[in-house]
Amino acid sequence: MDTFSGIPGEAFRFYSELEQNNNRDWWLEHKDIYESSIKEPLMLLLAELEEDFGPGKVFRPNRDIRFSQDKSPYKTYQGAFAAKKEGTGYYLQLSADGLLIGGGCHTHSPAQIARYRAAVDAPESGNALQLIVDEVAAAGFAIEGEKLKTVPRGLDKDHPRAELLKHKSLSAGMTLGEPDWLSTPAAAKEVRERWEKLRPLVEWMSEHAAP
Repeated sequence: MDTFSGIPGEAFRFYSELEQNNNRDWWLEHKDIYESSIKEPLMLLLAELEEDFGPGKVFRPNRDIRFSQDKSPYKTYQGAFAAKKEGTGYYLQLSADGLLIGGGCHTHSPAQIARYRAAVDAPESGNALQLIVDEVAAAGFAIEGEKLKTVPRGLDKDHPRAELLKHKSLSAGMTLGEPDWLSTPAAAKEVRERWEKLRPLVEWMSEHAAP
């Protein structure tokens, strides 16, 4: 198979069962399902969307358990990311809950945060971001990201964009479950349309907050 034909329902059953059997023996026994129903379709989908959204990658399924009390070896979801700038781009996730589509900036070094907050504070770029965020939210996306409880020190707590100033990272996401189109080639078009709605947010973050 060399063209994207959809994400089969077997992918979501795989993660539902993995949640109850998160161990190496079960994984090895079902690895062929992971390869054929999850990893390969995602790689083909990313390849189909690469020209418009940038090179994609499918993240490793293994958890980093070195410093975690939870020693479950595998993630109970599969993430994929397409980007033209490091840490800022478009996201897909498969899990027992179905498909999640998102985008934004997930990396946040001190220098990035300083640049981001300066741009939010500035009237022209800050107002532009507020409009983008409002439109993305109106399209059904949840506005997400790591944020402080209060406005950062040195900035007006009554700032007109106080909520945006609290963010250390900024992204938006939408959980779609298992719509009928997901297991068909039309899934590429559906993902493309939703990523296009996120493009203004991704491009603003690329300009003002990317590494």
